Amino acid sequence: MDFHFEIVQDYMPFFLKGMALTVGVSLAGVLIGLLLGLLIALGKMSSNQWVRLPFNIYINVFRGTPLLVQLLIIHFGIVPLFMAQSNPVVSLVIGLSLNSAAYIAEIFRAGIQSIDKGQMEAARSLGMTRVQAMKLVILPQAVKRVIPPLGNEFIVLLKESSLGSVLAAPELMYWGQAAAGQYIRVWEPYLTVALIYLVLTLSLTYLMNYIERRMKTDDLR
Repeated sequence: MDFHFEIVQDYMPFFLKGMALTVGVSLAGVLIGLLLGLLIALGKMSSNQWVRLPFNIYINVFRGTPLLVQLLIIHFGIVPLFMAQSNPVVSLVIGLSLNSAAYIAEIFRAGIQSIDKGQMEAARSLGMTRVQAMKLVILPQAVKRVIPPLGNEFIVLLKESSLGSVLAAPELMYWGQAAAGQYIRVWEPYLTVALIYLVLTLSLTYLMNYIERRMKTDDLR
């Protein structure tokens, strides 16, 4: 098998541009997902079953259906209701955000419920309201426990952003397909794209491991 490095060289500026967009949409998706996920987690933990119901439905729908289907519905069905012309990058960010929010909600819920119930009772006995106790006592501890799974969710989202190529969002996989179509070659563009994804995910893995070690060190002080 001959490997044509000139194909990689010609498309490297596009691969780098696509990599930047991949990181950008993934970061936007996980940040928006964090905010939505926390609200959904708190809603799902409500003592009122009618309050819990829409949050349970949301989580079940987005976790129980393929992300690709969600992206297609958002891009061709929902975004056109608010924009004259669908923007694939906007659709991709919305899809990744809504999808990740469902998973992040369960991560937050598990983290919050892992905190001993006695701490909430102790905070309430000191005169705090339930909201104050959640904000000042429970959530700071829960956040430390959910950082590792949140890091994993970011890595998963980074790889799932490749589905944006179906919407013609110019992320990394899109340019890999463009190179393959132009040169009628699959090895060079797809191996390059795979290598870039590997570098990104390994870098994020090492970063999350470093943050986790630092947090353990701080807890021991």
